[in-house]
Amino acid sequence: MRTFTLVCSALLLGTTALRAQTVATFDDLVLPHADTFYVNYAASGTDVGFNDGLAHFPCVYDTSYGGFWSSGFAYSNMRDSVTSGFTNQYAAKTDTGYGPSANYAVAYGVDNYVKLIGAANGQPVSGFYVTNSTYAANSMRDGDMFARKFHNGDWFKLTVHGYLHGTPKTDSASVYLADFLFPDTTMNYISNTWQWVNLLPLGDVDSLDFSLSSTDNGSYGMNTPAYFCIDNFTTHESSLAVSNTQAPIAKVYPNPAKDILYVDITDNSVQTVTVLNMAGQVIGNYTPASHIQINTSSLPTGTYLLQMTGNNKTATSKFIKQ
Repeated sequence: MRTFTLVCSALLLGTTALRAQTVATFDDLVLPHADTFYVNYAASGTDVGFNDGLAHFPCVYDTSYGGFWSSGFAYSNMRDSVTSGFTNQYAAKTDTGYGPSANYAVAYGVDNYVKLIGAANGQPVSGFYVTNSTYAANSMRDGDMFARKFHNGDWFKLTVHGYLHGTPKTDSASVYLADFLFPDTTMNYISNTWQWVNLLPLGDVDSLDFSLSSTDNGSYGMNTPAYFCIDNFTTHESSLAVSNTQAPIAKVYPNPAKDILYVDITDNSVQTVTVLNMAGQVIGNYTPASHIQINTSSLPTGTYLLQMTGNNKTATSKFIKQ
C-alpha cells in the first residue's frame, strides 16, 4: 500500500482541504512462495476476503467437490502467461503486476463488488489498472470447449458502477478487455497490458460493482471465462486540512491553455511545481522561478492539476488543456 497527498484548491497558501490517495498494490499481502495465490477454505461459502489500501476485496471459497473458488478476488503472483485453460485461472496475461510488481489481484465471476473502508468510505475513487487473465485471454484467442474463438464483431467488457448508501450512481465506467469492433480488423485486440480505468466521474461512493459482459453467450450465460486482473486500486479520500494565512502565490494563464501555460510565482517559498493528471499521475516537474513556461502542446485534451509546495504548505489549481 502506498499513500500520497494532493491538494484541491485555488493557488492560495491558506486553509484548504487535502485529498490523500491510498493505493492498494497487493504487494504487502503475503504469499508462501513464488507462483502461488491466495486460497482460504476456513469458512466455506462465506466471505474470506482481504483488505488492502482502504478497500475490502471479498472472496468466497467452497469446500464442495474437492474445493473450488466460488467468486470474488484473490491476490496472486503467478507468472504463467502461456498455459491455456481452467487450471491457470489465477495468472495475469501480463505475467506481472503493474510497474512491474510482484502481486496483483484476480477477480472471478460475472458480478463482483469492492467495499470502501475507513477514510475512503463515501469518497471518490481515482481508479485502477486492469488486464486480462491468461485463462480469459487465451480462450478468446483460440477458443476452448466452452467458449468460441473471437472474430469480427466480438467484445469482452468490464463495467464499474458506483453506489452510495445503497443507491446506484448515474455514471459508470467501462473498459474493453477485448475489442473486435474496428472497421480496420488489424486494430482488433485482446488486452495483454495494464490499462488505467478512471473512476473519478463516479463521484462519492462507498462500494463499487464490477460486471463482465461479452458477445459470446449461451443458455447458461456468458461463455467467455469471467476473469480479469487489477492492480494499484487507488482511493481519493479526504484528509487533514492545512491552516495558514491566505495569500495568493501565483498567477496561472491562459486557462484554458493550448500550447503554453504560463505561471508567474509571487511567493519565493515555493520549492516544487508539478503538473498531474486527474488520476494523480505526475506529468512533469518544473524548477521554481518567477516566470515558468510549461509546454502543453503534447498533452491530451482535458483537465489537469498544477501543484505547488513549499514550507510545509501546498496549493493546487486546475487548468484545462484545449
